[in-house]
Amino acid sequence: MTNISELKTMLLEEKSRLEKELTGVGHKSPDLAGDWDPSAPDLNNTTTDPNEVADSIEAFEGSVAIEVELEARMMEIDAALVRIEAEVYGVCRICGEVIEDARLHANPAASTCIAHREE
Repeated sequence: MTNISELKTMLLEEKSRLEKELTGVGHKSPDLAGDWDPSAPDLNNTTTDPNEVADSIEAFEGSVAIEVELEARMMEIDAALVRIEAEVYGVCRICGEVIEDARLHANPAASTCIAHREE
């Protein structure tokens, strides 16, 4: 039997961890609630050495990729928390069957059963 309280705790803990990771590569968007923007390097404070500028840009590109992945996971977690509040958590969005306990414990943000995990 699914322990929703335990899974909600897992989701909230992961959300907290993700927020910490996101602050390392980005900042909350002032324009859109819940959105994050990658932190751009300050190229005004770097030397004119092209290698340093290139390194800063390369680091920024890496931060963008990380920020996108972390933000996507955050959205999955937020959606799962909404499903909990709506009392529809643990039901596959494709077939309407109960999502397996093992799947929810492996990924508490899962919105589909194992059979529909790729959809």
